[in-house]
Amino acid sequence: MKPFRLLPLLLLLPLALGARADAPGLSTLDKISRTATINLGHREFSVPFSYYDHRRQVVGYSQDLMLAVVERIRQELKLPALTVKMVPVTSQNRIPLVQNGSVDLECGSTTHNRERARQVAFSVSIFQTSSRLLTRRDSGIQDLADLRGRRVSVTAGTTSERSLLLHSEASGTRFDMLKVKDHGDGFQSVQDGRAVAFLMDEAMLYGLRARADRPEDWHVVGQPMAAEVYACMLRKDDPRFKALVDRSLTELMQSGEALKIYRRWFQSPIPPKGINLNWPAPEALLELYRSPNDRPLG
Repeated sequence: MKPFRLLPLLLLLPLALGARADAPGLSTLDKISRTATINLGHREFSVPFSYYDHRRQVVGYSQDLMLAVVERIRQELKLPALTVKMVPVTSQNRIPLVQNGSVDLECGSTTHNRERARQVAFSVSIFQTSSRLLTRRDSGIQDLADLRGRRVSVTAGTTSERSLLLHSEASGTRFDMLKVKDHGDGFQSVQDGRAVAFLMDEAMLYGLRARADRPEDWHVVGQPMAAEVYACMLRKDDPRFKALVDRSLTELMQSGEALKIYRRWFQSPIPPKGINLNWPAPEALLELYRSPNDRPLG
């Protein structure tokens, strides 16, 4: 008779598992609704997209867009007390943290390409850019060809690292590559002489330059490499959450609000030093605003 005494417990076990907020197969919106918490992934040095200001508050273009999406989620789920938890991510760990549920939505400076789309899902694109070089004005560096036999830094795990490797193979040019943890480390490596240039997305290079003690000592050079688009990351196979994120971003873009956010971060003084990047919205970005889409460029 003892086995029959276990039957009620066995019948209740699936219900207990289903009540867990992190149960496998639970949609992101259901998880957020049950926990009244959303975990947002952010970058620490991706100026002006997602970074810390002088008070260590996360700010930036991508951050503003992400918080607008969160407000839409708050309304959709009727959660006036929704808690927003900020989770710092790096180029190396951002995809695993989205995959394992530690991060529900990451909006920083993540390139949407086909390789990554096999691991995570992406929202409609929020930015378009291409890789260039940041170097001292007196370095003599004008393009990738000038880096032959010299050291160039790249952030590990980025598309810029991959692009440099592909360029080296195609052109036969050999570079001494210094892989760094994050974009701030990449610029620091050039400032302290460990590398002569830092290869990264153009928009972020202007942001890093703006934070330098003497911005006029630095310039962005080189023929732009292949165009890339940034998008927000979320877990795969969650169409309801993706639809809400896409709808929120599309409304921001087509209403003109996204352009206002762009001007706040690219055409106005930004923290921590109040420097203005003075970079009008490129036509490719304006086209994204007019016709949002979630197509990768590479």
